[in-house]
Amino acid sequence: MKISFNINNQNRELELNPNQTLLTVLRNNGFTEVKCGCNEGECGACLVLLDDKAVNSCQVLAMSVQNKKIKTVKGIGTLHNPNLIQKIFAGTGADQCGFCSPGMIVASYSLLKENSSPSDSEILEGLDGNLCRCTGYIKIIEAVRRSSSVLLKNNVEAE
Repeated sequence: MKISFNINNQNRELELNPNQTLLTVLRNNGFTEVKCGCNEGECGACLVLLDDKAVNSCQVLAMSVQNKKIKTVKGIGTLHNPNLIQKIFAGTGADQCGFCSPGMIVASYSLLKENSSPSDSEILEGLDGNLCRCTGYIKIIEAVRRSSSVLLKNNVEAE
């Protein structure tokens, strides 16, 4: 079966088995920035934006994304052209080993698109479901806080 969708602003058509998850299809087609953690929707490592909503790609059947828009962390920013949030994550040391970073950045981006000035409790709620084994989340929360502050100071959205 073939599906067509837009990923990171590029139209794609991919072959898949009807029972495959979006995570499997993405990783099998070179989108390895989407990490496979628990495969149960508990860790957030596979977080992507599906029609601008953060979802665990391991919990989405790939055939359900026909004609939809997907954004991975590389659609937010790349190594050579990082988004402000990605720069701040790196600058604050919030990315540590990097395994959870794609999901954390997607979650942070989604949160800041909806709420440019979140409180600490709103940050925690926005990151809920994203697990990190390297930190106590202090640096991650600080990175989201700083991102919010810079975005507000420059009067820009999380783009």
